[in-house]
Amino acid sequence: MQLTDKQIELIQATIPTLQQHGVELTRYFYNRMLSNHPELKETFNLGNQRNDAQPQALAKAILAYAQNITKLQNLGDAVSQIAHRHVSLDIQPEQYPIVGTNLLHSISEVLNVPMDSELIAAWTAAYQQLADILIKTEANLYQQQEKNHGGWNGWKTFKIVDKQPESSEITSFYLQPADNTPLPTYQPGQYISVRVMVPQLGIKQPRQYSLSDSNHPDYFRISIKKEAADQQHEAGYVSNTLHQHYHIGDEIEVTHPTGTFLLHHIDKSIVLISAGVGITPMIAILNTLAANKNQQHISFIHACRNSNVLAMHQHIIGLQQSMPNLHSYLACENPSTELMADKKGRLELSELNNSLLPSDADYYLCGPKAFMHSQYQALRKLHIPQNQIFMELFGTGGFSQLAA
Repeated sequence: MQLTDKQIELIQATIPTLQQHGVELTRYFYNRMLSNHPELKETFNLGNQRNDAQPQALAKAILAYAQNITKLQNLGDAVSQIAHRHVSLDIQPEQYPIVGTNLLHSISEVLNVPMDSELIAAWTAAYQQLADILIKTEANLYQQQEKNHGGWNGWKTFKIVDKQPESSEITSFYLQPADNTPLPTYQPGQYISVRVMVPQLGIKQPRQYSLSDSNHPDYFRISIKKEAADQQHEAGYVSNTLHQHYHIGDEIEVTHPTGTFLLHHIDKSIVLISAGVGITPMIAILNTLAANKNQQHISFIHACRNSNVLAMHQHIIGLQQSMPNLHSYLACENPSTELMADKKGRLELSELNNSLLPSDADYYLCGPKAFMHSQYQALRKLHIPQNQIFMELFGTGGFSQLAA
C-alpha cells in the first residue's frame, strides 16, 4: 500500500507526540488488545508486559517507523529481526488485523482523535504497509523452515531428556522431539521459543532462548537463567516454571530455530564478548568452531558478577587444551579464591592486551543492555568498524538500534 504525500505528512507530524507519549500509548494498546482478545495472552509474554519491556520496545518501533516513513530501507535489518521473532512465536497473518484494529483505536483514544479523522486514516495506511512487509517476510521464513530437513512450522512437542546445572542460576535443558523425528540444522547464535503452562497464571507462556550448543542430530540444548525477583522486577514466569516444575521426562512446546545473530565469516578472526547468561549463544558459536576445527584466532571474553553464577567456564578451559588458537579472558566482580579470573572487577576492553582484540576480527556481543552499550562504545573507541560488530540483545526487540 502506497501512502499519499498528505498521509506521510500526518504521520511525521505525530513524531513529537510519539516521543513524549509513546510508551503511554503502547501500554494502553496492550491492555486493550489483551482484554479484548485474552487468547493472545498465550502468544505475548506477560512478563514483558509486567516489566514494561514490550510496551517500551513497541513504542520505539512505532517511533522509528514514523521517523523513517519515507526511507523504509533504513529499517531492513530491524524488520528482519522482528519477522524472525514473530515466526518463532508462530504469529499468523490473521492476527495482524486484530493488532491493527486495537492499535488504531488506541491512537484515537489516547490522543483524543476521532476514528474518522485524516490522522487515523493515515496511520491505517501506514500500519497496513508495515503489516504487508512483515507478512511477506514471515511467509518466506515459514516456507524455508518447512523445506528444511526435519523442519516444521508452529509449536511442536518436545521431551526434556536431561537437566544439568551450569551455575547457581543457570541450568541446561536437553530437548528431543516427542515423536523422535530428525532435527533440522541451525546456525550458531540462533534461538528457539519454548512454551509451558505457568501454574500461577493458569495459561501457557512463551519465551525465546538461545541454543547453547552446536548442531546435534537428536537434541537441542538451551541454558536458562532462573530470573529471580529483585527491586525492579518480579521473578520470571517461564524461567522459574522450567527450573521448579519441569523435570526429565516432561514435555514442552518448541518452535523451529531462527534468528539473525549468526556467525558471518568463519574464515576470519573472531572475538566473542559476553556477560552473564549472554554466554549461551557464544558457547554455541565456540562449539561450532571447535567442531569445524577452525584455525583462525578466537578470543572468548566474558564478564560475571561472582564465581557462583559463572557458567561453562571449565568447558572453555577444556577446549583450550585442543584449540591453541583459542584465547580466553574472564572479568569477575567478586571471584572466589579458587577462581583464576584475569581481572577482579568489571570488564574494561581498553585494559586488554591488543592480541585479544585484533583490528581485522569480527566482534560478537551478547548480554544485558547496559553491558552491550558499554562494550560497543569501547570497541568504537578502539577504532573497530561498526560493520565488524554484531550484537544480540537479550529481551524484547524493536526498531531501536542499540548503537544509535
